[in-house]
Amino acid sequence: MNRQGFLDLAASGLRMPIGTDLVLRARPDAEGILLDAGRLAEVIREAADTYGTPLAVPPMDLAAEKAALLEMMGIQAPDAGAYHFAVLPTREQRERFEGAAGGSVTGDGGGSIALARLAADAGAVALIAREGRLVPTGMTIGPFSLMTKLLSDPIVAVYSAGEGVTAAEDEDVALVEGLLELSRKVVAWKVGGLLAAGARAIFVAEPAASAAFVSPKQLARDGSAWERFVMAGLRELAAQVRAGGAELLFHCCGDLCGAMVSGFASLDPALLSLGSSRALWEDARLVGERTVLYGNLPTKRFHSDGDLGVEEVRRMAGELSARMRETGHPFILGSECDVLSVPGCEETIRRKVRAMIGRE
Repeated sequence: MNRQGFLDLAASGLRMPIGTDLVLRARPDAEGILLDAGRLAEVIREAADTYGTPLAVPPMDLAAEKAALLEMMGIQAPDAGAYHFAVLPTREQRERFEGAAGGSVTGDGGGSIALARLAADAGAVALIAREGRLVPTGMTIGPFSLMTKLLSDPIVAVYSAGEGVTAAEDEDVALVEGLLELSRKVVAWKVGGLLAAGARAIFVAEPAASAAFVSPKQLARDGSAWERFVMAGLRELAAQVRAGGAELLFHCCGDLCGAMVSGFASLDPALLSLGSSRALWEDARLVGERTVLYGNLPTKRFHSDGDLGVEEVRRMAGELSARMRETGHPFILGSECDVLSVPGCEETIRRKVRAMIGRE
């Protein structure tokens, strides 16, 4: 699907969640499915058909790339999510990474579960692309967000760099810069594999590119850290996606200031997905007319009837749709992020998703 196809979807009044996790977690062997391209493709197809969208969107699992990076460097971490670098990777670890990144994403991974997970992602894209019925869509974490997962606390170093502190002067700044370089490389490697598999859209999720990790006050004074740590890598990624014949879909559900939204809009994505903290009808003025705004109902609250009832979901969906019609900006009503299944609350969540898209 090209840019015009996304604009046509918006003009059609499409309402859609990113709901693949809801379908996946209803299966008895969800974790096994994530390692099996054929069964993963089935889940992605079912989600697209269930929620009436031509976009075959994989689960928004933003932990897979970190686990793969550690495996590629030969780091044995029983709990990859809890692993953090205290010093830069060794020369041997970097060489192991470079060797692994020279191979195909769809390779056998040498028995690595983390690499098998990425291979299944690409394999599912290839199967969906071969069928030609749905838009094969790849999913990846953004490089800045991946870097923040590699450190116990990157915030001070990012701020220090924004104040002019160099890597030569500060070991923490050097660590952030080195790990960001690795993050860019592993994300580019994964995206290259997804494009080779036939992805025609790449969803880049960059939730850490927000006020949680970058100071809005510092950004207002001097945007060099924002450009250097966040935007430079995203511009490279956007160029890679376009060179591969695909459209960029960009997501950030973090707490944002207007300058951050403008930065994301400057990537000229076909679709820009923002969290429920943003008033999309106000952000429309910051975003180009050929970028579809997507979102942003508070689906993270759908698991609790006490927090958010079905009637309130209907009201919010109607209000957001009406406000966006008033702006005239291309818009698709949807979730603020992927709609995660919560054990014991599955039917409550599904009922609100149906209400959101007008089927309840």
